[in-house]
Amino acid sequence: MRVVVYGAGAIGGVMGAELFASGHDVVLIARGEHGRVIAEEGLQYVTAEKTVTLTVPVVPHPSEIAFTDDDVVVLGMKSQHTPDALEELWATAGCRVPVFCAQNGVENERLALRRFDHVYGMCAQGWATHLAPGVVVGNSAPARGLYQLGRYPDGSDDRAERLAAALNVSGFVATVHEDVMAYKHAKLLGNLRNISQALFVPDDVDAVAALAFAEGTAALRAAGIPHVERQAFRAMLDPEVIHRVTIEGFPAVVTSTWQSLARGATSTETDYLNGEVALLGRLYGVPTPANVLLQQMAREAVQRGLRPATLTRRDFFDRLAAC
Repeated sequence: MRVVVYGAGAIGGVMGAELFASGHDVVLIARGEHGRVIAEEGLQYVTAEKTVTLTVPVVPHPSEIAFTDDDVVVLGMKSQHTPDALEELWATAGCRVPVFCAQNGVENERLALRRFDHVYGMCAQGWATHLAPGVVVGNSAPARGLYQLGRYPDGSDDRAERLAAALNVSGFVATVHEDVMAYKHAKLLGNLRNISQALFVPDDVDAVAALAFAEGTAALRAAGIPHVERQAFRAMLDPEVIHRVTIEGFPAVVTSTWQSLARGATSTETDYLNGEVALLGRLYGVPTPANVLLQQMAREAVQRGLRPATLTRRDFFDRLAAC
């Protein structure tokens, strides 16, 4: 099995690095300066135990890969970039290549199923950082990440088992589930916090995030969407299995949305996280004003080039009261 990691940022970069270091056949698809640096200088992979440079193969576009029946593609890009990425992959590899969606949110699988016969959900838990071209930091130990895998919309098969086995011998903990989307919806609720951490000063994050979480829980309940309960989901992060590590010389571990703002990205994945809750709220008659406002504030932050963690809860609650 060759693993094509399409989107080699924080999570995808760590996955590709560990699989490659364990002797698996890996190709990264990484664009722009990040891809150029990896191609010319190698991927610098940093953990608490080591810093290594890996000569993992990398291409800027799926058209540069000769796909075979033994390939699987793991999507690691942000959800807002998924439609274009899937179009490019479909044009090159056809509809039969298996696609594993290792991203936040729950829309990527639906998008992939419009193009591909074999689609899988991957719920990724753990911590990683990508702020500089050619560099990814693994902030999880001793496991490099936790993965729940399964076919979309449900079920499992040998292909999922094989990828899980490859991950398990490469420093991760991976399990296959018949109901993988129950895990991904549980993670969606946790990811509603991402934009709050990205926008607000640390002392004010909890107050905003709690509102977003409460609305998200109500929206899932109204829609009848099953999800792993919060306590059970968080219990999987057993500190003896996986915990967060801050590495000297690198920023404290932050969410992927925080990292997007720090890199000066022109978009965030908030529309597919808090926006998912807004969508469900509108479909099922559940008020979600906090999540709708966070969507708006995320867009404004990108347009203004706002640095992470610069707003206060008053910036949020004053506007929420006026909604």
